[in-house]
Amino acid sequence: MKIIAFFNNKGGVGKTSLVYHLAWMFGDLGYRVLAADLDPQANLSGMFLDENRLEELWTGSGGCTIDRDIAPLFEGTGDISIAPHIEKLSERIGLLSGDLALSKREDELSAQWPKCLDEDDRAFRVVTAFSRLIQHAGSFQADIALIDVGPNLGAINRVALIASDHVIIPLAPDLFSLQGLRNVGPTLKKWRKDWRKRLEAKPDNLDVELPSGNMQPAGYVIMRHSVRLSRPVQAYARWISQAPSTYMEYVLEEQKIRDSDRAEDDEHCLAHLKDYRSLMPMAQETRKPMFMLKPADGAIGAHQAGVAKCYNDFKILAEKIITTCGIPALDES
Repeated sequence: MKIIAFFNNKGGVGKTSLVYHLAWMFGDLGYRVLAADLDPQANLSGMFLDENRLEELWTGSGGCTIDRDIAPLFEGTGDISIAPHIEKLSERIGLLSGDLALSKREDELSAQWPKCLDEDDRAFRVVTAFSRLIQHAGSFQADIALIDVGPNLGAINRVALIASDHVIIPLAPDLFSLQGLRNVGPTLKKWRKDWRKRLEAKPDNLDVELPSGNMQPAGYVIMRHSVRLSRPVQAYARWISQAPSTYMEYVLEEQKIRDSDRAEDDEHCLAHLKDYRSLMPMAQETRKPMFMLKPADGAIGAHQAGVAKCYNDFKILAEKIITTCGIPALDES
């Protein structure tokens, strides 16, 4: 199972919507997908599930959430669940449901991080709780796990990110997202280096599997830019043109003379996804991805061309991620 995190410490860039739509697209392409909602705001779970079902999960009356699955470890009464609750959304898509209560774990995660260097058994169990929970979800037999996290550089995101093989950075075409790139690159490098030090301090008798903490950058996705005559409007073009060099310098730590400042020519730019405007409200109302909207959902006339374009955009993006992240091709037999 390939584990891919979507991360930018700038909020409002469309990260959660991107994860949601990619989960459905990978499923449509035949892959089994596990979506892990590790954002304490639980927005991804809110996109997948209605409020009645969320209430059942949060109260424990009909399943449980990520927070309830890790609670025994944090409360000192046991370890994480070896059979976490997976909300089955379709035959190929499962969800590790988010919970606002997850924000209460920030202090403990922060406190246990330095204790790993003291070869503390419990510290390793705590900081690998998310990683192990995803691995314990193996009963779903997912090919891909997609992790959604909040827009910050805190302890929850640190332990969520060390669980990942690859990191994709969603960007809005603005100054704030570029500054996010400048923050994310050095942060990933530091977290990767710090985790490797902790792996060296692993207690000999520790009986849990630890993540590699690779967190390899897989590229960036530019989200929600308005288009005029098939080109980004001038106000956005300024920031889009800076994305390739900023990504290269701060995330990849490379400095090259580029032949073009066009993101379209940058191999690290996985996609430009425009603002699909009226399709998103329809998708939210029907709890469907935009590219699966039907005339019965209100997608009539010109909307159907938009649905087809949206499907093609996300299909191309999913195929790029499959190639970039080395996700094995499905067995067509």
